[in-house]
Amino acid sequence: MSGPSHRPLQTVVRSLFQRQAPPPQRWRFSARAALCTGLPIVAGWLAHDMAAGLMASIGGYTALYGSGRPYRSRAWLLASIAFAQALAVGVGIAAGGAVWSTILSIALTATLATWLCNALQTGPPGAYIIVLACASGTAMRASHLSPLHSAALIFAGGAFAWIVQMAGGLLDPHGPERRALDTARRAVAAFIDARDGADADGARRRAALALQQAWTALVAQQPARSRGDATVGRLRTLNRELHTLFADAVAAEPESSSDALRARLDAIDRRLQHLDDVPVTPRDAVPTGRPDAMDALRDSLRPGSPLRRVVARVGLCAIAVGALATGAHLERAYWAVAAAVLMLHMGYDWTRTLQRALQRSLGTWIGLLLAAAILKLHPDGLVLALVAMALQFAIEMLVVRNYAVACIFITASALTIASSGHPDAHGSYLVARGVDTAIGCLCALVVYALIPPKPTAARLPTLVANVLDAAASVLEHIEAGDVISRAARQARARLQRSTFALAQAYEEGINGSMARRRVAEQAWPVVAAAERLAYRVLAIAWSRESAGANRPPLAAAAIAQSREAFATLAEDVRARRDIGADTQPAVLRIEFDALKQALATMPSVEGR
Repeated sequence: MSGPSHRPLQTVVRSLFQRQAPPPQRWRFSARAALCTGLPIVAGWLAHDMAAGLMASIGGYTALYGSGRPYRSRAWLLASIAFAQALAVGVGIAAGGAVWSTILSIALTATLATWLCNALQTGPPGAYIIVLACASGTAMRASHLSPLHSAALIFAGGAFAWIVQMAGGLLDPHGPERRALDTARRAVAAFIDARDGADADGARRRAALALQQAWTALVAQQPARSRGDATVGRLRTLNRELHTLFADAVAAEPESSSDALRARLDAIDRRLQHLDDVPVTPRDAVPTGRPDAMDALRDSLRPGSPLRRVVARVGLCAIAVGALATGAHLERAYWAVAAAVLMLHMGYDWTRTLQRALQRSLGTWIGLLLAAAILKLHPDGLVLALVAMALQFAIEMLVVRNYAVACIFITASALTIASSGHPDAHGSYLVARGVDTAIGCLCALVVYALIPPKPTAARLPTLVANVLDAAASVLEHIEAGDVISRAARQARARLQRSTFALAQAYEEGINGSMARRRVAEQAWPVVAAAERLAYRVLAIAWSRESAGANRPPLAAAAIAQSREAFATLAEDVRARRDIGADTQPAVLRIEFDALKQALATMPSVEGR
């Protein structure tokens, strides 16, 4: 059993030229984003107040959020983002008069936005747009626009984006839920095809994550106090069948035929085409694998939470870059701050952070040439709106394919809008953008190096022990013959979350420094064995649930023995004691022994 090989430097360089496949129907999302950016400018032109139109266009960035969410969840998210942008711009404008108040307001906004957006999983572009709104506000004051008036314009632009983003619900109210289920179906199909291949572990993880995201769309992002939606309930039924199929595929021997599994997958696909014949599964009948909002916010602040380090990096970097840019008398210091926050706010590992910094810097300098060509034409009024829309459409089409190329258009768009009404924008103005971006990216890399993720070796015992404890809790419910109560479902969700956390720690290590990468490579057998054990336990729970009243009698004593073995091993791993040779479960012995062997052979690499 070996993990994938990683060469971070080659990965970073190769990323400049790689192209990723865009999501289906990406042009629709790109067109909506362009519309929400350009029409507020058109409104300002018609009202003979371009400053107001440009201010409102910032609120149009609300359209970049929530495209994969169910519409009712999307409505709340977009309204919150529009309000947050309006508040951030108001704060930025109010603080724009003094140097240190400007720096502190941007840093505070960046810190809070990073915490909230990551803990609540708003998705890309995350905190960046909110921070950009605040930072831009410090430099976008118009003489006739007060902070309150500016905030109202931003909110108006956000309200327009809300309408555009919600319009699809009139034609296909459950389109996002259907797409989430279809994504999970394709991921499970890929795992079935790869069960006995070299990428079996990766395919299994991707399928589990896709299923968890489908449950999020079908359960966690549905209204908590709704009477229930029959269509969503039927989609839950199919996702339960899909999850049961995935569990059976995990439990099946690798050399066994996959024909029966593929036949069941085809049957699920056919039932999706005739949804009215599918029974309804209620909201509380499935585990989501995701805590509610308040639990997520609390968990993100607990000791050991990776998000705490991300938030600390963003806050420290925003203050440091702001102070540095101000000390260097950079006219538009907010450009540097925005670039730094963009590198750090998503909590990427070192390789992806370095990759983004290089892509952003290179794309920005090339984008200056495009910006210079556009500004030479002095677009204004309706032409400016059309140029802004064309650039925004190009950005959203390219950002998922190649970020470096997208940054060319991002730079041109930002400078075109920021320079509107300033015909004296010249070469030094453009160069300043490139310098500020480079400073921001460089500072972000320095701060990341000063506050790196917690070492993989230090986290691994706790994360593996968490998986074993969660697995023991699930087995306890199975032992009692209870797999469908709220407590049993929460136990299964906790096991799933702990497994994802272990995989995330491995990814951070493998994309870190050379020392961290060596540790992660040595830890791969432990990670893979723990994942397999966890998914086999979940497979037992799902198979017991799917059998319903017809499930065969359970050997409770054997399950109890296995539960005790899991709990004992968890204590040994957490305390970093030698693994007892007499610790043996009655069921899942193969997976258990594989994990024990991996733990016993992994070198001690504390503190790396």
